[in-house]
Amino acid sequence: MSLIDLQGFITNLKEHVLEHGFHVHGERHFVETYSNRQTWEVDLHPEHACGGPLDMVLSLDAEARTLIAFEDDVASRPDDEDPDEAIAVMMTLNFVLPPLHLGPDLLVLTTELASIGGPELPLHVSSVDRVAAVTDAAESTVNIETRIELPLSRIYLGQDLEMLCDMFERARNVCEFLLERAQVWLGET
Repeated sequence: MSLIDLQGFITNLKEHVLEHGFHVHGERHFVETYSNRQTWEVDLHPEHACGGPLDMVLSLDAEARTLIAFEDDVASRPDDEDPDEAIAVMMTLNFVLPPLHLGPDLLVLTTELASIGGPELPLHVSSVDRVAAVTDAAESTVNIETRIELPLSRIYLGQDLEMLCDMFERARNVCEFLLERAQVWLGET
């Protein structure tokens, strides 16, 4: 049995995002048989935007070597000493919009999102243009992603959800910003 309960953490995380105005649609858990690497994906979106166009995918990626290193670290310390905060798993939050007919200026979008996310929620913005046929116009897909290192010691000590509150508040503000502009980008106005 593992020293750290990541499945329990994901369950608590799903309950916690509800407090920040999100609605959870589903969860997936993948285990890579060769390396025992595990990934959890949680589909969510702002509670008031159930019909779209914005969805989010929160994923947590944990490699077996990282979990073993954490267990070794805890075992090597006295009971009253906290584990090393440098041992972490990666949490990713993707903001997903449908293909956009009138895609945004990426430099402007990146700048506007940087002011919303701040240094606490660093956002990476990219775009892919797709042309289905030579005679069709290009459809842009904008990808917005943030990656956060989550120290396993914070999960182990039960300090995990407190440190994520600010991230979820900023993510909700990013969602509101994207939802306000999505109709123009989709060509619906």
